[in-house]
Amino acid sequence: MKKLVIFILLLAITVTSVFAQLDLQPVAIVQLTRSEPIMVRQMRAQMETLVWQNLVNNLGRVPTSAEVSRAVQSMSLEDRQQVLDVMINERLAMQAAERDRVTVTENELNQIINEFRNQMAQSMGRQPTDSEFALTIRNQTGLELNAFRDQMRRQAITEKYLMHRKSDVISSGQAPSEDTVRREYRILRSDFIQPETIRFDMIQVPFTDAASQTRARALANQLSQEIGTDPSRFDAAVLRSHVPNSGYMAGDFGFLPLNSQARQIAGDEFLDVAFSMRQGEVSRIIEGPQSFYIIKITQNHDFRPLGLDDIVLDTRGIVTVRQVITEGLLIRQQQALIARATQELVMELRAEASIQIMENNLSNW
Repeated sequence: MKKLVIFILLLAITVTSVFAQLDLQPVAIVQLTRSEPIMVRQMRAQMETLVWQNLVNNLGRVPTSAEVSRAVQSMSLEDRQQVLDVMINERLAMQAAERDRVTVTENELNQIINEFRNQMAQSMGRQPTDSEFALTIRNQTGLELNAFRDQMRRQAITEKYLMHRKSDVISSGQAPSEDTVRREYRILRSDFIQPETIRFDMIQVPFTDAASQTRARALANQLSQEIGTDPSRFDAAVLRSHVPNSGYMAGDFGFLPLNSQARQIAGDEFLDVAFSMRQGEVSRIIEGPQSFYIIKITQNHDFRPLGLDDIVLDTRGIVTVRQVITEGLLIRQQQALIARATQELVMELRAEASIQIMENNLSNW
């Protein structure tokens, strides 16, 4: 038994040693301005990062180390080759950018990082702490904050160099013709439907518990009695909401389309009352889970298909179907131009460079 245990331990040590030695082997050597190896451990780390991010998107949660390891091991030789190609292309771009003195300053990098912080702040309703931000980056990308900054720096330099070398291609787009816009509209026409929609002003009396609910109900009843069905009295009550300690909020709450999302947000009772009213009418008290409401309808829009020059009613403001379609066409065109510019640059850099791939180190791990 003792000999068996010793044999198993020696075997484990040998296997670990073999993997450690393989991690220190190059899987490729790239040379444009200097010789730069891509080690197996670097490629493995890149694959783990890609797998982590893919699992986060698919699972909707932070993956376990075992899940990441299994997914990495299941990647085919073709998958590995694609990852290696991306790593080679990035190193060629970084060497070329260094040669042509294209850099990203710390201030530019901080602006990029701050965009992520601001997005997080919007979802949280406040600025995240440094530890909260670092943890979110770790959970979403699988990277520690310093590694994430380094990744963002490389990505920013690559994008800046692409613009440096291929600005003529990227900026060669043209506004779509009228025929193109109309053809796109015919294809997407079924997507441009205006649901039955209202715009309304609302008085909202909030509450948090049973005691505050009783007080809120009394205030809502008082306001409802004062207003009745008179739109002008409703408007006067809206103005009084700005007085300190009024106990309620009021104002224009924008457009509300009649759809399943509105049901989730507002509830059936609110929709039943709101969409039974016409412009200028004032509602009875509507009780919600955390507020009492009184609304006045300011606009009614019937269900109908939208034409090219009709206005799309949503949070983007006043835009027409034509503008939405034109913007979509321009985005697709820009994406195609960037893809073309990227492909051209990669081909040019690879033609200049020396690239050696160690096939055995790519496949045997």
